[in-house]
Amino acid sequence: MASRRAVVTGASTGIGEATVRLLREHGWDVVAVARRADRLEALAGETGAEAFAADITVQEDVDALRDRVASGGGFHALVNNAGGARGLDSVEKSSVEDWAWMYDVNVLGTKRVISALLPLLREAADADGHADILNVTSIAGHNAYVGGGGYNAAKFAEHALTEVLRLELNGEPLRVIEVAPGMVQTEEFSLSRFGGDKERADAVYANVPEPLTADDVAYTIVDALERPAHVDLDLIVVKPVAQAASYRFHHGPLRVAGKD
Repeated sequence: MASRRAVVTGASTGIGEATVRLLREHGWDVVAVARRADRLEALAGETGAEAFAADITVQEDVDALRDRVASGGGFHALVNNAGGARGLDSVEKSSVEDWAWMYDVNVLGTKRVISALLPLLREAADADGHADILNVTSIAGHNAYVGGGGYNAAKFAEHALTEVLRLELNGEPLRVIEVAPGMVQTEEFSLSRFGGDKERADAVYANVPEPLTADDVAYTIVDALERPAHVDLDLIVVKPVAQAASYRFHHGPLRVAGKD
């Protein structure tokens, strides 16, 4: 089978970086997109992916991405992974600026990229039988938790965007897939959320047995993209066994009930 091409946003770290690596291992051509050009270039050098530095909250950058992808012959799968959280304060006390940033990157950024690249996906679907949009959201878009107000709001909105898009594209050979991870221990997510406070970031994962890794989520993403064309995994919620919900974790070793 001829190589397929994917665009992965948020590719400079964490889930996005792991997804680029695994797609390349599986023989995909990949356009890796993120703001940090230096990290992208290093990833491209290691994997053979194509690096494209862009901020998905800037329309001109998204337009330039569209033009680059089109000039390279189009593509078959869009992985909208870029996003993030800021703060863990109450609705009352949290920063409006943090909320605005989270909405812009998680929701409006995803919308910008879809609007710009969907015509190219339609071309691929027409030529090859199908194409894919996969949005990486979060369990935070399905379960609320104390302190999650801004991030919950943004991820609930991104989940709704995904559901509406699937309805709007019904009848076209385009799959719309949502992967909603639970606790994933990555290099930067919690560190960014807490403004670089490493002690507070590390405490999120303390004594929680085996949080997910970026590689775990990347495997889920690539598996969904490589299913037969008629199989659409609409929503995949993937959590560590120690996590029952966005707000409920087990701490300490996992044991069968009644065993000391």
